[in-house]
Amino acid sequence: MTAEEQYRKIAANVAELAAGAGRDPGEVHVVAVSKSHPREAVDEVYLAGCRDFGENRMQEALPKMEGSPSDLRWHFIGNLQTKKVPKIIGRFHLIHSVDSPKLARKISDSGEREGVVSNILLEVNTSGEESKHGLSPEKWQAEFEGVIALPGIAVKGLMTMAPLTEDEGIIRGCFSRLREFRDSLQSSYSLALPHLSMGMTNDYPIAIEEGATLLRIGTAIFAWH
Repeated sequence: MTAEEQYRKIAANVAELAAGAGRDPGEVHVVAVSKSHPREAVDEVYLAGCRDFGENRMQEALPKMEGSPSDLRWHFIGNLQTKKVPKIIGRFHLIHSVDSPKLARKISDSGEREGVVSNILLEVNTSGEESKHGLSPEKWQAEFEGVIALPGIAVKGLMTMAPLTEDEGIIRGCFSRLREFRDSLQSSYSLALPHLSMGMTNDYPIAIEEGATLLRIGTAIFAWH
Protein backbone atom coordinates (compact mmCIF):
# COMPACT_ATOMS: atom_id res chain seq x y z
CA MET A 1 0.00 0.00 0.00
CA THR A 2 1.41 3.39 -0.98
CA ALA A 3 1.64 6.39 1.35
CA GLU A 4 -1.06 8.07 -0.75
CA GLU A 5 -3.42 5.14 -0.31
CA GLN A 6 -2.65 4.88 3.38
CA TYR A 7 -3.29 8.59 3.92
CA ARG A 8 -6.66 8.35 2.19
CA LYS A 9 -7.54 5.39 4.41
CA ILE A 10 -6.50 7.26 7.59
CA ALA A 11 -8.32 10.45 6.54
CA ALA A 12 -11.54 8.52 5.90
CA ASN A 13 -11.24 6.77 9.25
CA VAL A 14 -10.62 10.07 11.06
CA ALA A 15 -13.72 11.61 9.47
CA GLU A 16 -15.81 8.56 10.40
CA LEU A 17 -14.56 8.57 14.00
CA ALA A 18 -15.15 12.30 14.37
CA ALA A 19 -18.72 12.02 13.09
CA GLY A 20 -19.29 9.04 15.39
CA ALA A 21 -18.14 11.16 18.34
CA GLY A 22 -20.63 13.87 17.40
CA ARG A 23 -17.94 16.19 16.08
CA ASP A 24 -17.51 18.09 12.83
CA PRO A 25 -14.95 16.08 10.82
CA GLY A 26 -13.71 19.33 9.32
CA GLU A 27 -12.25 20.42 12.65
CA VAL A 28 -9.97 17.38 13.00
CA HIS A 29 -6.79 17.57 10.91
CA VAL A 30 -4.16 14.94 10.23
CA VAL A 31 -0.61 16.27 10.53
CA ALA A 32 1.38 13.78 8.46
CA VAL A 33 4.66 13.30 10.32
CA SER A 34 7.09 13.29 7.42
CA LYS A 35 10.32 13.30 9.44
CA SER A 36 12.89 10.83 8.03
CA HIS A 37 10.87 10.51 4.81
CA PRO A 38 11.86 12.13 1.49
CA ARG A 39 10.22 15.06 -0.24
CA GLU A 40 8.76 12.61 -2.79
CA ALA A 41 6.71 11.04 0.01
CA VAL A 42 5.45 14.48 1.07
CA ASP A 43 4.43 15.23 -2.52
CA GLU A 44 2.59 11.92 -2.77
CA VAL A 45 0.56 12.52 0.40
CA TYR A 46 -0.05 16.16 -0.55
CA LEU A 47 -1.62 15.01 -3.81
CA ALA A 48 -3.89 12.73 -1.77
CA GLY A 49 -5.28 15.83 -0.05
CA CYS A 50 -3.11 16.34 3.03
CA ARG A 51 -2.06 19.92 3.72
CA ASP A 52 -0.40 19.60 7.15
CA PHE A 53 3.04 18.03 7.58
CA GLY A 54 5.13 17.65 10.73
CA GLU A 55 8.91 17.82 11.02
CA ASN A 56 11.15 17.66 14.08
CA ARG A 57 14.60 18.60 12.75
CA MET A 58 15.30 21.88 11.01
CA GLN A 59 18.18 20.56 8.90
CA GLU A 60 15.96 17.84 7.48
CA ALA A 61 12.92 20.06 7.04
CA LEU A 62 14.57 22.89 5.09
CA PRO A 63 15.23 20.95 1.86
CA LYS A 64 11.66 19.64 1.88
CA MET A 65 10.31 23.17 2.31
CA GLU A 66 12.06 24.48 -0.78
CA GLY A 67 9.48 25.02 -3.49
CA SER A 68 6.66 23.37 -1.55
CA PRO A 69 3.10 24.45 -2.49
CA SER A 70 1.91 27.67 -0.88
CA ASP A 71 -1.07 25.98 0.78
CA LEU A 72 1.09 23.33 2.47
CA ARG A 73 1.34 23.99 6.22
CA TRP A 74 4.56 22.92 7.96
CA HIS A 75 4.38 22.08 11.67
CA PHE A 76 7.39 21.87 13.98
CA ILE A 77 6.67 18.98 16.34
CA GLY A 78 10.06 18.06 17.81
CA ASN A 79 11.91 19.06 20.94
CA LEU A 80 13.15 22.60 20.29
CA GLN A 81 16.37 23.88 21.84
CA THR A 82 16.50 27.61 22.51
CA LYS A 83 19.67 27.99 20.41
CA LYS A 84 17.82 26.62 17.36
CA VAL A 85 14.91 29.05 17.66
CA PRO A 86 16.24 31.75 15.26
CA LYS A 87 16.45 29.15 12.49
CA ILE A 88 12.78 28.21 12.62
CA ILE A 89 11.20 31.64 13.10
CA GLY A 90 8.86 32.46 10.23
CA ARG A 91 9.19 29.05 8.59
CA PHE A 92 6.47 27.04 10.31
CA HIS A 93 2.71 27.44 10.37
CA LEU A 94 2.62 26.17 13.98
CA ILE A 95 5.18 25.19 16.62
CA HIS A 96 3.66 22.38 18.71
CA SER A 97 6.40 21.77 21.24
CA VAL A 98 6.85 24.89 23.38
CA ASP A 99 7.66 23.12 26.63
CA SER A 100 8.65 26.03 28.90
CA PRO A 101 8.12 29.77 29.47
CA LYS A 102 11.83 30.24 28.72
CA LEU A 103 11.36 28.78 25.23
CA ALA A 104 8.22 30.88 24.69
CA ARG A 105 10.20 34.02 25.57
CA LYS A 106 13.02 33.04 23.22
CA ILE A 107 10.58 32.53 20.34
CA SER A 108 8.93 35.87 21.13
CA ASP A 109 12.25 37.74 21.31
CA SER A 110 13.46 36.22 18.04
CA GLY A 111 10.15 36.96 16.39
CA GLU A 112 10.26 40.60 17.46
CA ARG A 113 13.69 40.98 15.89
CA GLU A 114 12.41 39.45 12.65
CA GLY A 115 9.02 41.16 12.68
CA VAL A 116 7.25 37.80 12.93
CA VAL A 117 4.55 36.52 15.28
CA SER A 118 4.84 32.74 15.71
CA ASN A 119 1.80 30.55 16.30
CA ILE A 120 2.59 28.12 19.11
CA LEU A 121 1.12 25.39 21.28
CA LEU A 122 2.14 24.92 24.89
CA GLU A 123 3.36 21.39 25.60
CA VAL A 124 1.68 20.03 28.72
CA ASN A 125 2.82 16.96 30.62
CA THR A 126 -0.51 15.36 31.48
CA SER A 127 0.92 11.91 32.24
CA GLY A 128 3.29 12.86 35.04
CA GLU A 129 6.08 10.89 33.37
CA GLU A 130 9.51 12.41 33.98
CA SER A 131 10.58 11.36 30.48
CA LYS A 132 7.97 13.62 28.89
CA HIS A 133 8.68 17.23 28.00
CA GLY A 134 6.43 20.09 29.04
CA LEU A 135 5.10 21.48 32.29
CA SER A 136 2.25 20.17 34.37
CA PRO A 137 -1.10 21.95 34.03
CA GLU A 138 -0.53 23.53 37.43
CA LYS A 139 2.85 24.98 36.44
CA TRP A 140 1.55 26.28 33.12
CA GLN A 141 -1.39 27.81 34.97
CA ALA A 142 1.02 29.83 37.11
CA GLU A 143 2.95 31.03 34.04
CA PHE A 144 0.11 31.46 31.58
CA GLU A 145 -0.68 35.15 32.03
CA GLY A 146 2.93 36.11 31.38
CA VAL A 147 3.23 33.83 28.37
CA ILE A 148 0.13 35.10 26.56
CA ALA A 149 1.37 38.67 27.05
CA LEU A 150 4.53 38.02 25.01
CA PRO A 151 4.34 40.09 21.80
CA GLY A 152 6.16 37.74 19.41
CA ILE A 153 3.93 34.69 19.88
CA ALA A 154 0.28 33.76 19.56
CA VAL A 155 -0.81 30.84 21.74
CA LYS A 156 -3.22 28.74 19.69
CA GLY A 157 -3.75 25.83 22.06
CA LEU A 158 -2.06 22.94 23.84
CA MET A 159 -0.17 19.76 23.02
CA THR A 160 0.49 16.53 24.91
CA MET A 161 1.77 12.98 24.47
CA ALA A 162 0.22 9.97 26.16
CA PRO A 163 2.39 7.11 27.47
CA LEU A 164 3.08 4.12 25.26
CA THR A 165 0.65 1.72 26.91
CA GLU A 166 -2.19 -0.61 26.04
CA ASP A 167 -4.22 0.80 28.93
CA GLU A 168 -6.91 2.88 27.26
CA GLY A 169 -7.91 4.44 30.57
CA ILE A 170 -4.45 5.95 31.06
CA ILE A 171 -4.36 7.28 27.50
CA ARG A 172 -7.86 8.74 27.74
CA GLY A 173 -7.02 10.37 31.05
CA CYS A 174 -4.03 12.18 29.54
CA PHE A 175 -6.13 13.51 26.66
CA SER A 176 -9.14 14.48 28.76
CA ARG A 177 -6.91 16.35 31.20
CA LEU A 178 -5.51 18.40 28.32
CA ARG A 179 -8.99 19.27 27.06
CA GLU A 180 -10.20 20.18 30.54
CA PHE A 181 -7.14 22.35 31.13
CA ARG A 182 -7.69 24.12 27.79
CA ASP A 183 -11.34 24.71 28.64
CA SER A 184 -10.34 26.12 32.04
CA LEU A 185 -7.82 28.52 30.48
CA GLN A 186 -10.34 29.71 27.89
CA SER A 187 -12.87 30.40 30.61
CA SER A 188 -10.43 32.09 33.00
CA TYR A 189 -8.80 34.35 30.42
CA SER A 190 -11.69 34.84 27.96
CA LEU A 191 -9.62 33.82 24.96
CA ALA A 192 -9.81 31.21 22.22
CA LEU A 193 -7.42 28.27 22.27
CA PRO A 194 -8.76 26.34 19.27
CA HIS A 195 -6.17 23.58 18.99
CA LEU A 196 -5.48 20.41 20.92
CA SER A 197 -2.54 18.52 19.40
CA MET A 198 -2.77 14.99 20.74
CA GLY A 199 -2.99 11.49 19.37
CA MET A 200 -0.57 9.54 17.19
CA THR A 201 -0.72 6.33 15.15
CA ASN A 202 -1.43 4.09 18.13
CA ASP A 203 -3.96 6.22 20.00
CA TYR A 204 -5.57 8.75 17.65
CA PRO A 205 -9.10 7.23 17.86
CA ILE A 206 -9.15 8.01 21.59
CA ALA A 207 -7.76 11.49 20.96
CA ILE A 208 -10.58 12.25 18.53
CA GLU A 209 -13.17 11.23 21.12
CA GLU A 210 -11.48 13.53 23.66
CA GLY A 211 -11.42 16.62 21.43
CA ALA A 212 -8.19 16.55 19.42
CA THR A 213 -8.01 18.95 16.48
CA LEU A 214 -4.50 17.98 15.32
CA LEU A 215 -3.42 14.33 15.06
CA ARG A 216 0.31 13.71 14.61
CA ILE A 217 0.36 10.55 12.47
CA GLY A 218 3.51 9.21 10.84
CA THR A 219 3.93 5.43 10.92
CA ALA A 220 0.41 4.64 9.73
CA ILE A 221 0.94 6.83 6.66
CA PHE A 222 4.57 6.48 5.68
CA ALA A 223 5.60 3.02 6.92
CA TRP A 224 4.99 1.56 3.47
CA HIS A 225 6.93 4.21 1.58
